Amino acid sequence: MQALQGAVIFAAMKTNLWLLVVMVGAAHAAERSYLVVGTGQDTCYNATTAIAPPKPGQPFYGQDAQRPGPAAAYKDNGDGTVSDLNTGLMWVKARGQKVTWDAASAGAKTCKVGGHSDWRMPTVKELYSLIDFRGGFHFTAADSFPYLDTRYFDFTYGDESKGERGIDCQDWTATEYISTTMNNNPTVFGVNFADGRIKGYPKTVRRGSQSSGRSAHTLYARYVRGNPAYGKNDFSDNGDGTLTDRATGLMWQKADSGKGLNWEQALAYAAGLKLAGHGDWRLPNAKELQSIVDYARIPASAPVFQLTKLDDGDHPFFWTSTTHLDGPLNRAGVAAIYVCFGRATGWMAFPPNSGGTPRLIDVHGAGAQRSDPKVGDPKDFPQGRGPQGDVVRIFNFVRCVRNATH
Repeated sequence: MQALQGAVIFAAMKTNLWLLVVMVGAAHAAERSYLVVGTGQDTCYNATTAIAPPKPGQPFYGQDAQRPGPAAAYKDNGDGTVSDLNTGLMWVKARGQKVTWDAASAGAKTCKVGGHSDWRMPTVKELYSLIDFRGGFHFTAADSFPYLDTRYFDFTYGDESKGERGIDCQDWTATEYISTTMNNNPTVFGVNFADGRIKGYPKTVRRGSQSSGRSAHTLYARYVRGNPAYGKNDFSDNGDGTLTDRATGLMWQKADSGKGLNWEQALAYAAGLKLAGHGDWRLPNAKELQSIVDYARIPASAPVFQLTKLDDGDHPFFWTSTTHLDGPLNRAGVAAIYVCFGRATGWMAFPPNSGGTPRLIDVHGAGAQRSDPKVGDPKDFPQGRGPQGDVVRIFNFVRCVRNATH
């Protein structure tokens, strides 16, 4: 009888302990109103190609695939909606049609997908939560893979048969740029799930090749609902050179590296950092770094962070640990992702393709996410690269991160 009583008591203790663990886990999840989901990247790269995972102390150790965040988890609800089981956000599954930003904003109010009437345009942080960096654009849609889980979300590339580029399929967000881009154009941030970038897109575009006359710009829109706290930071200064974002559960280096580094050096800097008694600092992945962008400011950095000012008066681009799989298939590791906290500048002439002298302007907005070569000399790109002449720095800055709960 005593043995039976002991077994019952032990079983009850185990049950209570399990309940306590569940309750603590639920409370912990409730605190994370802004869970940063992992990028999905599962392969390691050096400066030019895929490699076996480096060991501590070896070059390129500590990159995205070696420090994965929470895995994406979705549920198709069977009613035209998809639930993100990590973020608490619900999404419209369908791709829809290209629309102006004004029409996209108005359409959210009349959307009734899934029987819901509280749809909204997503902020840039909400929409970016869906990006999957196993994607890659390799010049044509046929050779490319979307930066989006197409098992759950409908997607289409730009219509190449009609003269569009495959990457001409960007999505609007609700996040307006507080300044202007290109030729003083009002701008809205968008996410491109074809080429894996955040850029500011003008609300209007030129008609034909004329320098005057504009028409409304059309992009896609995917509506969201739920978790209105998503994307809102809650920073606390720990008084020891670190900051904790209580919304995400991430701890950040308050100061930046103070100088530019190439990507291999940036990874080594993070792996070797000892700060506030912690030695588990890492180079943030693309989603982690984008989580601290303040899109209401230029530079796009919350005042709680210390931010180096460059000699030209602008502010740095910051490396992430995420490789950008864009360009030739046989050079998959050639670029890494960075986030612009200063203006996302480029060399452009106006009107474009006019043969005029390019000038350095803000082409994509402070808070854009682009990519740079991991090695090389920025002087090899005196007029930048790409159709907007994106400035190439290569020696970008670093702000390290760790999980605050460890």
